[in-house]
Amino acid sequence: MAQILIELPDDTFEAARRGPRDVAREMRLALAIRWYERGVVSQGKGAEIAGMTRSEFIDALAEAGASVSQETVCEIEEALRLD
Repeated sequence: MAQILIELPDDTFEAARRGPRDVAREMRLALAIRWYERGVVSQGKGAEIAGMTRSEFIDALAEAGASVSQETVCEIEEALRLD
C-alpha cells in the first residue's frame, strides 16, 4: 500500500481530541466519501480507500448524509422506462 506524508499543525491532534491513527482513518474516509460523491470512485474502491468493507462504507455514506447511489432519480427513472 502506498503511503503519503501530510504535514499538520503541531496542535492538530490535541484540538481534534484524536490521535494520529484516528485522524488518518477519518481523513481516508472523508476522501473516499468525497471522491465517491463526485463519481471518481465506486463503492468498492471507496471502501478500499477507507479501509472498510463495502457494507461498512455504505453505512458510513448514509451516516455522512451522502447518497449511497451515484445515479440520480432521473437516471433511475429513465433506466426503468427502458426496461
